[in-house]
Amino acid sequence: MFKNQIAVVVSAVRQLTPRVREYVLAAADGRSLPNFDAGAHIALYFKMPEGPLVRHYSLVSKRDGDRADGATYRIAVQRENRLRGSSYIHDHFDVGTHLKISHPKSQFGLDRRDTKSLLIAGGIGITPILSMAHSLANRHRNFEVIYIGKQAGDMAYLPEVAQLGTGRATIHTTGQCNGKRPALGALLVAQPPGTSVYVCGPSGLVQATQAAAAELGWTPQRIHSELFKPASTSEEVAFSLELRHSGRTLQVGPHTSILEAMTAAGMHPLFDCGRGECGLCPLPVLEADGPLAHHDRFFNDDEKASGKALCICVSRVQGSRLVLAA
Repeated sequence: MFKNQIAVVVSAVRQLTPRVREYVLAAADGRSLPNFDAGAHIALYFKMPEGPLVRHYSLVSKRDGDRADGATYRIAVQRENRLRGSSYIHDHFDVGTHLKISHPKSQFGLDRRDTKSLLIAGGIGITPILSMAHSLANRHRNFEVIYIGKQAGDMAYLPEVAQLGTGRATIHTTGQCNGKRPALGALLVAQPPGTSVYVCGPSGLVQATQAAAAELGWTPQRIHSELFKPASTSEEVAFSLELRHSGRTLQVGPHTSILEAMTAAGMHPLFDCGRGECGLCPLPVLEADGPLAHHDRFFNDDEKASGKALCICVSRVQGSRLVLAA
């Protein structure tokens, strides 16, 4: 179904919180999996009754007792309230489940030139941040982790974060702070020159960090960010997709992206991040019988309003028919 896949099997499952479950993946042929850099993610390919899905999950660094580097991957899947891919994974994936994954990819890597790395995680965004923290600790680099969540019982990998040590990790539970985040401006002011920030979590946290840095005159290059999932929470509907140049018409289900529908049909559109960030997958829009639902972070507001193109990995039409130049 997809090119350049790696066949894996679920070798272990661990419940981290009431909503977050960890899956350990091993190569189906018993070989070591490719090594990866801190902050990398993989695409997970699987089929639901409604059609194929692609979901992207950050790779968590090894924990004590894991096999050698590269032998297994750890991912953490947070179950969402709506019936999407995460719910299917929780309900159907178990030890022995066979899957296909991509090779590790990274648009969220550490810069080894940093004087200090300030790592900020919100909720399930801890997964790439924890991997970064372990990498920095192993290399005896200067770093600090700020882990933000509603309450301790809902925060995945909290014991591992705490083990980083006093001064290295700060746990901030908004439930005990009237729902407020840490004072990001004050946090940034306290950093030494040459500090870079790596923030992963909900869009509100990412945007607030970027805004605080801008107010202090920090260059955008010092703020590295990743959203754990697209911002959309609306219910989607199925629609007909006409690919004008190839002369094909596909059906895109309510829980299936355009990218997933095209790859399932044996097509090979360009894409990389799968999250609407990299800008590799956009296709020109020729016709649409409803407004476009842009869930990407690649196009600016004017480009989205023009309706000339969309990112096929996360965006779609809020209507029954879409025609793309593909």
